Amino acid sequence: MHSMNAHILTIMAVLPLLGAGLLPWLRSYARETGLGVSLATLGLGVWALTRFDMSQGAQVQLTDTYQWIPSLGISWALGVNALGLLMLLLAVALVPLVLLASWGEVPADRQGGFTALVLALEAFMVVIFSARDVFLFYVCFEAMLIPVYFLIGRFGGPGRQRAALKFLLYSLAGGLVMLVGVVALPFYSPTGDLTFTVDALAGRLTAPTGTARWMFISFMVAFAIKAPMFPVHTWLPDTAEQATPGTSVLLIGVLDKIGTYGMISLCLPLFPEASRWAAPVVLLLAAISIIWGALLAIGQDDLYRLISFTSISHFGFIVMGIFIGSQVAATGAMLYMVAHGLSIAGLYLTTGFLVRRTGTTRISELGGMARVMPVAAGTFLVSGLASIALPGLSGFVPEWMVLTGTFSRSVPLGVAAAAGVVIAAVYIMLPYQRVFTGAPAPQRVGLTDLDLREKTLLAPVLVAMFVLGLAPFLLTDGLNPVSEQVAAVSSAAPASPTTASEGSSK
Repeated sequence: MHSMNAHILTIMAVLPLLGAGLLPWLRSYARETGLGVSLATLGLGVWALTRFDMSQGAQVQLTDTYQWIPSLGISWALGVNALGLLMLLLAVALVPLVLLASWGEVPADRQGGFTALVLALEAFMVVIFSARDVFLFYVCFEAMLIPVYFLIGRFGGPGRQRAALKFLLYSLAGGLVMLVGVVALPFYSPTGDLTFTVDALAGRLTAPTGTARWMFISFMVAFAIKAPMFPVHTWLPDTAEQATPGTSVLLIGVLDKIGTYGMISLCLPLFPEASRWAAPVVLLLAAISIIWGALLAIGQDDLYRLISFTSISHFGFIVMGIFIGSQVAATGAMLYMVAHGLSIAGLYLTTGFLVRRTGTTRISELGGMARVMPVAAGTFLVSGLASIALPGLSGFVPEWMVLTGTFSRSVPLGVAAAAGVVIAAVYIMLPYQRVFTGAPAPQRVGLTDLDLREKTLLAPVLVAMFVLGLAPFLLTDGLNPVSEQVAAVSSAAPASPTTASEGSSK
C-alpha cells in the first residue's frame, strides 16, 4: 500500500496515456473505453485525496522521484501541495464529463480520435500540475499543445484551422521565451550541481538581480499568454468560438489555469525579488483584464465568444489575488481557479447542448428558449450566477476574498476590481434575457429539452457549485498554508497612499 502511495501520481499520468495508445485497436468501443479510463483516473485522484494531509497543505506530498537524464540534472519528480492536488482533481473530474458530452457533438466514426486526444491531454495535465522538476514541467507544457491543436483543428467549427493555428503560434511563442529562462536555471544552482528541481532552487538561485528579473519575465510571458491576460489574450475568443464545447471546457476550465498555477508554483518561489519588482505592472494589467474582458463580453453576439471574454475578466481577478500581497486575496485566487472551472463547464456544456438543437450560436437569433428548454435555461442561469459571484454559489467567496484582500492593499485597484463585479451582472443577465426570456420563434417550438445523459453529466457540476458556495472551508483550510507562502513573497506589492500612511503611522 505504501508503494502505491509513492507512485500514485505517476500511475495517474501513465494510465490515460496507455488508454490513448490502445484506442486505435478498440475503435468499436472507443467511447466506452475512454470513459472507463477517465473514470479510473478520477478514482485514483480521489484515492490520492484520501492520502493527502490537508492540514499540511503547503507541504509537497505524494512525491515520486527518479533520475531521468542525470547528466543534465533532469529528473522525473512529481508531488503536489494542496493547490496542485485541487487542480489535478478538477482536471480529472472534468475529463469524463467532456467525453460524455462529446457523444452527441463528435460523429461516431471520429470518436476514437477525439477520445484518444482528450486522454493524452489528461496525461499531460496530470504531470504539469504535479511536476517538481522545471524541465519536466516545460516538456509537458509544450507537449500538451499537440493534442489541443488537433482537438481544435480537426473537430471544431468552420474556422477551426485558423483558430487552431493562432492558438498554436501564441502558445509556442510563449513557450520559446520561457525556454530561455528554463535553460538558464541550473547555471545558478545554489550548490553548483546541475538541477531543475523546484525544491532545490526555490529562493536560493545565485543569479544577479538583473538576470533573475529577465528569467522571471521569460516565465511570466508564457504564463500570461496561457492565463490569458491583457494584452496577450486575443487567441482565446477565436479559439473558443471554433472549438467544440468539450474542448473549450478543458482549454479554459483547466489548461488556462496552468498560467496562474505556474505564477504561484514557479514564478513566486523561484524569483521572489523579481516577482515583487514586477508586481505593479502585473497588477495594472490584471485590473485592465478585469474591465476590458467584462466590457467586451457585453458587446458579443456569439455565445461562445461571450463566455470566453468573461473568462479574461475572471483571470484578471485571479492574477490580482496572486500578486496583491494579501493572504486572504491569495486564498481567494486559488479558490477562484476551482470555482471558475466549474462555472465554465456549466456554461460551455449547456451552451453546446443549446447550439446543437438550434444550429446557431448567435444571441440575436435566439429568444424564448426557457419555454422550450426550461432545464437548459435553469442550468445556464445557475452557472452564470456562479460566475458572477451570487452568494451561495461557488464564485462568491473567492471573489469576495480577492476584493477584500485587494482593498486592504490598494484602494484604486480595489475600485477597478469592484467595477468589474458590477459589469459582470450586465454581461450575464442581458444575454440570459435575450436568449431565454420572451416568446420562442415558431421554428424553435418543437425542440427537446436536455436528455438524461446531458442532465447526468451537468448534475455533478451544479452540485459542486452549491457545495463550494456553501462550504468553502472544505478547500480553504488546505489552501491557507499555500497562500501564506504566496503572500510572503508578494507582500511587497504596492499599497495605496492611504494604506501606506496607515502602515507607517502604526
